[in-house]
Amino acid sequence: MQIYGLQKMTVLDYPGHVACTIFTGGCDLRCPFCHNFELADGTAEPLMDETELLAFLRKRTGLLDGVAVTGGEPCLQKGLPLLLEKIKELGFLVKLDTNGLHPQMLGEMLDKQLVDYAAVDIKNAPEKYALTSGVREVRLEKLRESIGLLEKSGIDHEYRTTVVKEFHEENDFHGIGSLIRGAEKYFLQSFTDRDTVPFEGLHAPEKAELEKYRQIMLGYVKNAAIRGVD
Repeated sequence: MQIYGLQKMTVLDYPGHVACTIFTGGCDLRCPFCHNFELADGTAEPLMDETELLAFLRKRTGLLDGVAVTGGEPCLQKGLPLLLEKIKELGFLVKLDTNGLHPQMLGEMLDKQLVDYAAVDIKNAPEKYALTSGVREVRLEKLRESIGLLEKSGIDHEYRTTVVKEFHEENDFHGIGSLIRGAEKYFLQSFTDRDTVPFEGLHAPEKAELEKYRQIMLGYVKNAAIRGVD
């Protein structure tokens, strides 16, 4: 399995832990606000293979608590469960970032206890999901299945939405809330523009808008918080 990026240490990507972050290639979505679009569209070159990654991790035993796996969409990688097995054998915790559209892969990894923490991106309300994801159609039944698996899994997990002024408005958060009703943790992440974002002219919402959206989500989930705002 190929690794397309490596952040050697982070205290942000895996809540409560010192971790490294690895980036997989490829994604089945084309979100206009994506920060890693070169991974999504296949233009990025691999950084290393899993042998090199595992050699790096062996040297970090005792220094890092865990490994955050992101992308791209990691669940597109058929070799992911085997890689996570090897990472777990080295004694590391595993955090998985996913778009939630691959419940079969997610279920396999949950059954094998290969994931300790999961973060699922909820792009928007159901009726705006395809538009916000940059694709013609999204199989939301797959997302709902993944949500159901996580809610029954017993592992720590979160749902999160990158909020973009041009894509999100007040009523959308009632739709998002309907997808994850009863969940423990939800985060609103303010969009940040970068050179790697494929679409120009996108903006972060105002702080007051984010707080209004957070209050809406508190009607559906136990805890809702805002990230990416000073």
